[in-house]
Amino acid sequence: MTEVVAAPASLNGRRWLVWSLFVLWLVVAPLLFPSSLARSILAQIGYLGIICLSYNLLLGQGGMLSFGHAVYTGLGSFIAIHAMNWAGQGTLMIPLVWVPLVGGLAGLLCAALLGFVSTRKSGTTFAMITLGMGELVAAMALMFPQVFGGEGGITANRVYGAGFFGFRFGPGLQVYYLISVYTFVCTAAMFAFTGTPLGRLLNAVRDNPERVAFIGYNPQHVRYAAFIIAGFFAGVGGALAAIHFEIVTGADSFSMARSGSFLLFTFLGGSTFFFGPLIGAALLVLGSVLLSEWTQAWLLYLGLVFLCMVMYAPGGMASLIVLQWRALQRGELRGRMPAYFALGAALLLALLGAACLVEMTYHLQRNAIEGPELPFFGITLDASAPLSWWGAAGLMLTGLGLFALGRRKS
Repeated sequence: MTEVVAAPASLNGRRWLVWSLFVLWLVVAPLLFPSSLARSILAQIGYLGIICLSYNLLLGQGGMLSFGHAVYTGLGSFIAIHAMNWAGQGTLMIPLVWVPLVGGLAGLLCAALLGFVSTRKSGTTFAMITLGMGELVAAMALMFPQVFGGEGGITANRVYGAGFFGFRFGPGLQVYYLISVYTFVCTAAMFAFTGTPLGRLLNAVRDNPERVAFIGYNPQHVRYAAFIIAGFFAGVGGALAAIHFEIVTGADSFSMARSGSFLLFTFLGGSTFFFGPLIGAALLVLGSVLLSEWTQAWLLYLGLVFLCMVMYAPGGMASLIVLQWRALQRGELRGRMPAYFALGAALLLALLGAACLVEMTYHLQRNAIEGPELPFFGITLDASAPLSWWGAAGLMLTGLGLFALGRRKS
């Protein structure tokens, strides 16, 4: 008889604490940030967290690099938007709270169909197959405007029927809490999946598929099962996006850019840690919503951040957090703080100089008609003055030099 070893009480206690703090954050976040924009951002982080976690079932847990994950989120969005319209017309009797499950079922069925072909291969071949299928579905979305709405997309009204226990989901706060419930349930379900025999087999297939086949399991079947599960959760996330915005556009929902953003921010958050994709989802929203409003060069900054993370922190933001947490547990973090502050100040100086150069370049290329001057962090830069360029370059080089010197000494 196999002996079952229970997890240490301290580990279970920490897990309960983490999940309790997660629930507490979901509950109080809209109360701490009561503006409509803040609640919209929080809602977007919620459903994108589900999508990024579902993508990480493929990338982080199974080692499957997919370039077509937007297919399942987009299909979940479209099925959800049609379900809301049918329910509003009385054709389909389904409350809004169950519409995300309809989107999840659509993603599951699509993943079962396309995954049967794509999971027969692994590695680069799998990635190319998913890329081709993603482009195929994106092209088909424009060929069937009756289903996908063409370039204008499809709209719906989420307020229909008698409501659900008095909730009509018209106010943004009610929609946020609906998304939060699904965020918690889906996150808990995917975390539980990582500890199941199938989840462990998926890790084994990622690391050594030949050994998995040797002990009697078919790696393709394991990949296929994980692909279907990921498709379900991606469909749930897509349906929540449709509920939140009440519009879905085909050209954007299935685009390669959408799939690439899931890959990019899952990696930035940390694909080797379970909570990394949640960090990536927050970065995705903050980058696309806030940073894009602040500067036209936000994609350039994003690319530079991605390049630096690949070179210096391939484990993503989650790896940096875990590293500092372990240093705190060993009592080493306090001694490192002066060096961290010095390196941070030098890096901030370098980034400020580089940002000045980038912003002046973009201003001359795109907004030259407005004159040579542009506001930047409370100061005015003159893109036509050589002193501004030399000053920005000197600031950047000084910061880089101090950062390199500080790293050598620390």
